[in-house]
Amino acid sequence: MSQAAVAEATPNTNVHDTSSTLNAAKQVAVIGTGAAGLCAAKHLLEVGLDVTSFEIGTQVGGLWCFMNDSGRSSAYRTLHINTAKNVTNFRDYLFREGVQRFPSHEDMHAYLKDYAEHFGVMERIQFNSEVIKLKPLFTPGQEDPKWEITTVDGKERVFDAVCVCTGHLTKPMHVPEFQNEFTGTYMHSHEYKEPESLVGKRVCVVGIGNSAVDVASDVCVTAKRCVLVARSGVWIAPKTLFGVAFTDLTDYFMKSWVPNWLRKKLVVFLIWCAHGSPTKIGLPPVTERVHATSSGTVVNDIAYRRIEVQHGIDRIDGQTIHFVDGTSGEFDVLVAATGYRIDLPYLSEDIVPTADNRIRLWKRVIPPEWPGLYFVGMMNVVSYSNNWAYEKQVLWLREFLLGNAATPSVDEMNRDNDAKDEYIAKEFKQTIRHTIEEDPVRYFPELNRALKAAKRRAARKPR
Repeated sequence: MSQAAVAEATPNTNVHDTSSTLNAAKQVAVIGTGAAGLCAAKHLLEVGLDVTSFEIGTQVGGLWCFMNDSGRSSAYRTLHINTAKNVTNFRDYLFREGVQRFPSHEDMHAYLKDYAEHFGVMERIQFNSEVIKLKPLFTPGQEDPKWEITTVDGKERVFDAVCVCTGHLTKPMHVPEFQNEFTGTYMHSHEYKEPESLVGKRVCVVGIGNSAVDVASDVCVTAKRCVLVARSGVWIAPKTLFGVAFTDLTDYFMKSWVPNWLRKKLVVFLIWCAHGSPTKIGLPPVTERVHATSSGTVVNDIAYRRIEVQHGIDRIDGQTIHFVDGTSGEFDVLVAATGYRIDLPYLSEDIVPTADNRIRLWKRVIPPEWPGLYFVGMMNVVSYSNNWAYEKQVLWLREFLLGNAATPSVDEMNRDNDAKDEYIAKEFKQTIRHTIEEDPVRYFPELNRALKAAKRRAARKPR
């Protein structure tokens, strides 16, 4: 989907001055100042809402701020974004001139800081203000929403609405048999920052997602041995193909009018053109739809035997790792690139449950039973950058904040969530990672249809 196409797919949500005036006093809290939080604050401010952003540390940029003092960033020194810059920037703010095709974390952090300063978000941020409690002060269906935020300094503030923008890539998902049984150095990929500490070490990396292949490629050249444990099959997309960014090629057919089966086949075909079948480099076969991995180097590292591939771990005895093929070896370091769990420590599970890494939000944004509470970025995007999805969600939800759109009944929203769960179960591999998977080509039009219906619903309500 080109930038022009995204702009066309995004409804014109500019509101009349009367709407902005009526809502000028509405106070909205935004929790988090990563890409999602900055995007939310920017678009809510521009329609006259009174926005306060809460940031746990001293920096904006979230995970893109390397060594962020918030402690929430999983960035490592060599990290680059997986999508080209032309499908990464927000629609109304481009990267600085000269930024490389695939921005680094330094480029991303600078971009987000510039974005916040340019649109007047920075002065709305309360830094060093970790939110430790978010609770409702109203009875749903009987009173207007009021939400109380308590920060780490004990201060309490009440808001008409809250946008949760803290993401889902902060709390590592540890595997007990790895963490507890391995007696060498164990770390989650969240803790990995640079390859120097692993020079000359025997390293085993568990996982086949983006972080796993990045860490393995990072350390394999200077490690004594590097094994990548791929417990399931995956297609590894190249960064570039035929001299252009891979996402520029897929952009041609990432359209809602192209059948889903054809889009998937075309993506697989292009990956096959670059790498051939994943099984030829020793990866397990792909039997179900999974979130594709993106890497410009790992396939070559495997081909050059700098990285060995294993399909699973049978057991661990001290520093000896026994693999499912019957081989074993001694390792100094075990890196678990095993994903993350949704973590909302400031919000009661009674309000928004997250058991089994599932979070039931209508259209991935609104908890049906709790008006005035919104989530941005609580999903994995199959293609394109997360930034486009954040912007789409924010422009969508602000129409509800402004009173231009009205949600359906709680029962209807829950039925819609049931249908979403059924779709995910049918379309994707049944793992914790894929519970929040979304394909923008399907999801964006879904948001558009829901918003049109919500606006008709609001127009029918008595003023």
